[in-house]
Amino acid sequence: MKKIRKSTIEDASRIAEILIFTKRMNYRSIYQDDIVSFGEMQVYPLAKEYIQFPDKLSNIWVYEDEFVKGIIHIESEEVLELYVDSFFQNQGIGSELLEFAVKQMGCRYLWVLEKNIRAIKFYKEHSFRVSDERELVEGTKEYVVKMERG
Repeated sequence: MKKIRKSTIEDASRIAEILIFTKRMNYRSIYQDDIVSFGEMQVYPLAKEYIQFPDKLSNIWVYEDEFVKGIIHIESEEVLELYVDSFFQNQGIGSELLEFAVKQMGCRYLWVLEKNIRAIKFYKEHSFRVSDERELVEGTKEYVVKMERG
């Protein structure tokens, strides 16, 4: 049964798995930093952090259809993270999570890597527009741009 629900501590390892593997797939070509991608970014430590500090899960919602296939992290009116397991992309899961964030949670903006063309295209298809705001990602040469709904 498909549903979007608040995450629980039982979701910790699946959330960590989706975040780590999807970030590697999406960002390795942009950052080109294997020490971070394969050294610092590990599933077990992230899952352990969620289990030790369950309050970190309080603003994460999951898309569940037999098991967790995608996640969205929301703070106030901002989408902080939206990731769908790469095996289940292009099935409308990201769209459902984003529409949930906008319609149910009142999200109006997010930040996205300027070079993440695929993500920018996805958000534009959901009525977000690139604003004039742009920031350097700390410790890198890459920029994020603010996208706003409307």
